[in-house]
Amino acid sequence: MADIDIKKRSDEDLVVALAGNPNVGKSTVFNALTGMNQHTGNWAGKTVATAQGSCKGQKRTYHFVDIPGTYSLMAHSAEEEIARNFICFGGSNITVVVCDATCLERNMNLVLQTLEITENVIVCINLIDEAKRKGISIDTDLLSQRLGVPVIAITARKRTSLSALIDALDEFSPSVPYRVRYPEPIERAISIIEPVIPEGKINARWLSLRLLDTDTSLENEIRKFSDKNFLNSPDLILALSRAKVHLDKADLTGDKIDDAIVTSLVNSAHEICKDAVSGGGKYSKTDHSLDKIFTSKLFGYPIMILLLIFIFWLTVTGANYPSQLLSDFLFGIQNKLSDIFISANAPTWLHDALVLGVYRVLAWVVSVMLPPMAIFFPLFTLLEDSGLLPRIAYNLDKPFMLSSACGKQALTMCMGFGCNAVGITGCRIIDSPRERLLAILTNSLVPCNGRFPSLVTVITVFFIGSASGMVASISSAAVLSAIIILGIAATFTATKFLSLTFLKGMPSAFTLEMPPYRRPQILKTLVRSVFDRTLFVLGRAVAVAAPAGLIIWLASNININGLTVLQHIADFLDPLARLMGLDGVILTAFILGLPANEIVIPIMLMAYSSLGTLPEISADIGLILTENGWTKTTALCFILFCLMHWPCSTSLITVKKETGSIKLTVLAALLPTVMGIIACMIVAEIARVTGFC
Repeated sequence: MADIDIKKRSDEDLVVALAGNPNVGKSTVFNALTGMNQHTGNWAGKTVATAQGSCKGQKRTYHFVDIPGTYSLMAHSAEEEIARNFICFGGSNITVVVCDATCLERNMNLVLQTLEITENVIVCINLIDEAKRKGISIDTDLLSQRLGVPVIAITARKRTSLSALIDALDEFSPSVPYRVRYPEPIERAISIIEPVIPEGKINARWLSLRLLDTDTSLENEIRKFSDKNFLNSPDLILALSRAKVHLDKADLTGDKIDDAIVTSLVNSAHEICKDAVSGGGKYSKTDHSLDKIFTSKLFGYPIMILLLIFIFWLTVTGANYPSQLLSDFLFGIQNKLSDIFISANAPTWLHDALVLGVYRVLAWVVSVMLPPMAIFFPLFTLLEDSGLLPRIAYNLDKPFMLSSACGKQALTMCMGFGCNAVGITGCRIIDSPRERLLAILTNSLVPCNGRFPSLVTVITVFFIGSASGMVASISSAAVLSAIIILGIAATFTATKFLSLTFLKGMPSAFTLEMPPYRRPQILKTLVRSVFDRTLFVLGRAVAVAAPAGLIIWLASNININGLTVLQHIADFLDPLARLMGLDGVILTAFILGLPANEIVIPIMLMAYSSLGTLPEISADIGLILTENGWTKTTALCFILFCLMHWPCSTSLITVKKETGSIKLTVLAALLPTVMGIIACMIVAEIARVTGFC
């Protein structure tokens, strides 16, 4: 019985679980095998994603289930629990464990744990091409002989030897696999428990070991999946008691049992790989030398900052021309739509509501949002593929630890630069529920690319001045990077505040694997980032921007006592806004910009210009702002509030989905907003006292 619905096409199909450590290319293997014959979803009761796909062999069809990447099956996280449960209870006929050829001994830990659960295992060693480039030689025949299961070497991204893997599945027959030998007291304890465990699908030796280690989550799953609740058997209870007495005498209690098990696995992995894996020293030294630079206290942070400036310079500069082209195209379509409404004799109000309201907002969102996303997400994916992103997470681990959070939050924070909703979803990689909530609640303090256009516009008008060309673009990127560093500092502050108040606790340690430096595949990266991230995020933004366009049009065209609803709202908010160094129009624009941050500036321009619709992108923004009383203080407070205010509606919906709590969703909105209001008030007061304009 599985936690997911297996989409088998016939009873003769075999279910294959695809397991492996993170960063071994498991998903690449899955995609190479299944092609377009796949679909995604979530594990029942979990927020961890799953993917299924099919592939035809010579003898039968194989149904692959891509289970979460994990370093262990000892179930310390949701991913480990799902992986273990599917292999143990999920009904998979064969488990293919994908390993990284460049660090095979480290990956062998998961192979050995899988062999303890089931003998139906095939070891798939991926990234053989990288191993060869690094001078690493792997004797797959010797490994197969030692492990007692088939071992296949492939390069998934080049589709090399995939047919050999399919052939291994076609010809697979169970054998007696390698068994890890544990210290004598543990082996003796296993021998006491094993005879009283009834025969069934669960490996008796492995279950005995897990019961010795007091695996509560496994016991709960056994009660869930097993027809007979043998865990309450008097014989088993007595045997378990005798075994633990034996371990107590050997001073193996609590964490010492776990340490002894892990040590045995590590030693066994070393013995298996000895002589079967050779070489690689020269290239490992190269990686080590690079790590000394990228993760050093002296160079690590400056390199991160320069990298940040470069990425945002490329994003901002590269998006300008495509945004203008896209704007011209979309606003050209607007004229065609107007002609259609006129020829159909449609009422003016209907034309204005749908074309000048809904469509024009969509045109703004797409033309402003798509180009920077299409640049940023591929750059972010290139950082992942090259191995630089984990080094950034490593550098930020200590500050997050000081904030009582986990270093993995650095990864989710980086995802938030592209889209906060994506960053919030990415918080699933954090094992601790407390630390996952910390990451979710503070993710919006780093600006997503939806806020970049507003930030860059105000930076350019008020802080770059008359500079042009390369100087202006680099200056904009540098100031934007400084603002983002301020957002990172705000993230640390908010995280520490939550850790001391609502979410008290100590930071947990986490294993951050440093993958080897790789040459990224640019074409595949472009395709993957465009379809998996850019279009996905854009689709969600468009879905909420369309109804927002209608609401904004209504608010700016319905008059009450000679003023539009938009003007009434702005007048009502003006006293609070003045205390923050802003005005009522700016605050109204942020509120109406809840569906998409991209439309904050156009809403302001519409209100300032007394227009009933959004202006075109070509409007002279700087002139309109200065004519309506904007100063450098206004611009600075705008930047601070743009950085720290409620997340967009898509992000809030994602928070609700991930936490299942309305209260936490409200907290996710209030936390950055209160921080933004306080920061703006402080700056505004300092400006008043000092006379800064």
